[in-house]
Order: sequence, then C-alpha cells, then structure tokens
Amino acid sequence: MATTLKVGDKAPSFTLPDTDLKPVSLEDFVGKKVVLAFFVSAFTSTCTKEMCAFRDSTARLINLKAQVIGISVNDPFSNKAFAEKNKLSFPILSDYKREVIKAYGVEMLDFAGLKGYATAKRAIFIIDQNDVLRYMWATENPNLEPNYREIEEELEKLK
Repeated sequence: MATTLKVGDKAPSFTLPDTDLKPVSLEDFVGKKVVLAFFVSAFTSTCTKEMCAFRDSTARLINLKAQVIGISVNDPFSNKAFAEKNKLSFPILSDYKREVIKAYGVEMLDFAGLKGYATAKRAIFIIDQNDVLRYMWATENPNLEPNYREIEEELEKLK
C-alpha cells in the first residue's frame, strides 16, 4: 500500500459532504469503531457488490458496535442516487476534491487509462474508538473485493 500510514497511527481527520450535502467528520464517530470503505466508483459492478455486502451485514456490524462509512470521489448527487438505488443505510461521503484519498494513501492515478483522472483504490480501514488505525487493506485491482469475514474478525478483536 503506497502510504506512510500504518496500524497504530492516528487516523487522518476529514470532513466530507454526505448525500444530502451535510458535512460529516470522522470526529462525529469518536467512541465508535469505524469501517472506512473507500470504493472506486458508484454504479460499477464490484463497488455495488461491496457496498451491498456491507448493507447486508448491518445487523452483524451493529452487534460489533461498528459504523461503516463509504467514501468515493463521486459527487454527492451521484452518491445519493447510488445509495438510494441500493438502499444503503450508512453514510456515503464524497471526496470530490480527492484530499482524503491522498491523506489515506489510496489515490489511484490515471484510472482506466484516463490520463489525469484519479479515483480511490478499493480500501478498508478499521479505526478504533480512539481514532487509531487498527486494520488496513487496499488493492490496485478494482475488481477485487475485501475479505468481509476478516473485517468482522478484526472488529471482534476491538473491545
């Protein structure tokens, strides 16, 4: 993973607009376990499968006292349509300025051969109740999904 972040570091702070253009900050979730799920693009097949997998595991994640937050570089309007179409019940945030993907080291440059177009790598960060990174996973392959069971196992370790 091309980032200087490592497990044990404080998670980089951010404030991004949600699907209703309301600012959402990482600090809004202090005291909770957070699963930051960076995804490549709304309405693509793998991203849809990934976000729906998190939607379908909501009950388990609530039992683990975890909050999922999806982040993409899509604009808030596309994210809203994506969230509504897929009945996503967790925040989907827009990193339209691409600042957070840079801060977390998950920027994918020249995506799909489009020179100058940057998007997020598919990446998962688990942040504990004290804003400390406890798990990191990212891939250059936009068709690869994360290991959902591994994410749940990591959350179970955090008391």
